[in-house]
Amino acid sequence: MNVSIVRYVVARLLQIEAALMIFPLAVSLLYRESWNYLFSFLSVMIFLAVLGQLLSLKKPENKRMTAREGFVIVAISWILFSFFGSLPFVINSDIPSFVDAFFETSSGFTTTGASILDDVESLSHSSLFWRSFTHLVGGMGILVFALAVLPQIDSQSVNIMKAETPGPTFGKLVSKLSSSARILYLIYLSMTAIVTILLWIGGMDLFDSLLHAFGVAGTGGFGIKNGSITPYENAYVEWVIGIGMLAFGINFNMIYLLLIGNIKQVFKSEELKWYFLIVLGAVGLICINLIGYYDSISKLIRDVFFTVSSVITTTGFTTADFGSWPLFSQMVILLLMFFGACAGSTAGGLKISRVVVYVKILVAEIKRVAQPNRIVVVQYDQKPLGTNTKHGVANYLIIYSVVFAAVFMLISLDAPDFLSAFSAVAATFNNIGPALGAVGPAYSYSKLHDYSKILLSFTMLAGRLEIFPILILFAPRTWKK
Repeated sequence: MNVSIVRYVVARLLQIEAALMIFPLAVSLLYRESWNYLFSFLSVMIFLAVLGQLLSLKKPENKRMTAREGFVIVAISWILFSFFGSLPFVINSDIPSFVDAFFETSSGFTTTGASILDDVESLSHSSLFWRSFTHLVGGMGILVFALAVLPQIDSQSVNIMKAETPGPTFGKLVSKLSSSARILYLIYLSMTAIVTILLWIGGMDLFDSLLHAFGVAGTGGFGIKNGSITPYENAYVEWVIGIGMLAFGINFNMIYLLLIGNIKQVFKSEELKWYFLIVLGAVGLICINLIGYYDSISKLIRDVFFTVSSVITTTGFTTADFGSWPLFSQMVILLLMFFGACAGSTAGGLKISRVVVYVKILVAEIKRVAQPNRIVVVQYDQKPLGTNTKHGVANYLIIYSVVFAAVFMLISLDAPDFLSAFSAVAATFNNIGPALGAVGPAYSYSKLHDYSKILLSFTMLAGRLEIFPILILFAPRTWKK
């Protein structure tokens, strides 16, 4: 393990977090909040800047960065960002419990949207801004942002981007990694600005529009009103957010190809076709199941589309309490929690690409059993899948299942019933937020024991980073020379 390069990169990342706290500090000044709120952000900002400077004074002599260092840097940085990001909430007493604050901040950076707050409207403007701003930072990735602004760590940082970018495969947009990161962030921030403007036009004030756009962009789902999007009672706003969530669930490589005019390549994407087909299928099935529960067809379609879009993109905004829907609809929602959206997007879950590969491997295996002498080639995007990719996808499902089962067993000690325990793990591991039962859209995670909140915090981190960085960080062999 090259500890020196890990120390140096993490130090630079802490300085970035310090710089990011300028924004909530500015909000606090803008709304003329008390000194307590200014101090909460200023003190943490200064501490992080000094700590980062001290840790980065000695530049590493050995700049070699393998996959192991990449995984460790990613895991440590996400944990530290959540840890230090939670301190302003504790200092200003908006969330006095450190465990609760850590849960909320982990949920923010991992774009989960699960909350321990029963009254979110009691938070100050600066705390609300920082809480939602973590979605924007975590959506595209902390390390991707670092690569965009710190090109001097670009030389071997492909291992960092591989460790943080969700999905079974990794690809650069252009030859230079830092340039790819800048292009991604330019697209990301431009789309965020468009959503902000559209919400503002629709009647939201600018502050509300900006914070909801952060949640849409990061597919995070932190609401700033009790009841999420429901209190606005605005069909236009619901459609903008619903379509926006769906757009941010698309692989950003596809959006880049669309922008440069390579439409033919976009239409060839098998994952994108499946993504829209699954959304249409889920909306149709749930609408049929709920048709007797609604007086208005337009309201039915809007609520169902919004919910499906929110769940499959693992955002977590709500306009309806899907926990009170019939069992069939709840099971469709639960299935979507595991699917997630496209690889290379800001969404969580298994990713559609993996789901498609699992289905194709299953069909191929059935054909092989039926006709033992038949050679069956599994293709994806009209190309044969390599053995390493198939093994990697299959192994991920095994590890995913084992970790899910372990966390579920531990959470069951605290949860009131099976549905609450199972869906809580599904909602946090897949970075969705609202679950079912006692942690459904109408409730929060506040009633859980502190140990459950800590466990689910790390579950959110493991889900966002696709398990391996967290497992490798705590593996004893990682730290051997």
